[in-house]
Amino acid sequence: MPEVSVVIPTMNEEASIGAVIDEVRSALVDWDLEILIVDTDSRDRTRDIAIAKGARVVPEPQRGYGRAYKTGFAAATGTFVATLDADLTYPASRFPDFLAALAEDRADFVSGDRLSGLPDGAMTGMHRVGNEILNIAFRSLYDSGVRDSQSGMWSFRRSILPRLRLVHDGMAFSEELKVEVIRAGFRFLEIPIAYRVRVGDKKIRSVSDATGNLMWLARKRVGWVPRLP
Repeated sequence: MPEVSVVIPTMNEEASIGAVIDEVRSALVDWDLEILIVDTDSRDRTRDIAIAKGARVVPEPQRGYGRAYKTGFAAATGTFVATLDADLTYPASRFPDFLAALAEDRADFVSGDRLSGLPDGAMTGMHRVGNEILNIAFRSLYDSGVRDSQSGMWSFRRSILPRLRLVHDGMAFSEELKVEVIRAGFRFLEIPIAYRVRVGDKKIRSVSDATGNLMWLARKRVGWVPRLP
């Protein structure tokens, strides 16, 4: 069994996926790891590049950020799970710090905080405003001090997954995951990271995604969400 399963969802990421895998391997050279590329029907060379780099490709024919992660988590076999996007925005070089917090029993779930030191140009103004609105809502609805509720770079003990009620298949999965970790009483740690300008085509729709995520936070708070099968 590997120590770490790195789960990366992809959809047409041929411009960046090779470099992301290289960064992951360089950062975790001292760890026994598997890299899982959960590919949602890419039409470019994403899968071929990932396979050539030694990653395991897990097909997920249905689109959706949350759907991809749930598929990846089910396929993961490591003691710890680590995640990041396939567009080079997140610094894989920080994974050792995330995993050290888990291995040293200082946390059960570690999330990257992009916003404490966000450089100019790394995020559009609209995207940044949307994140701040969602963070205010998250902290208010869940009485939480989480700084970056929308971050997509995490590391956690795989053993906590059965206690998390994860139902969203879209972009709101990121905030739902954090809500579930906090509700279950797990130790949540944020580590500031250096967020970067993405490589490749933008997938996030700032206004519609932010609106959907805001509605989901409210629905989740009152329990108006689908039941698990």
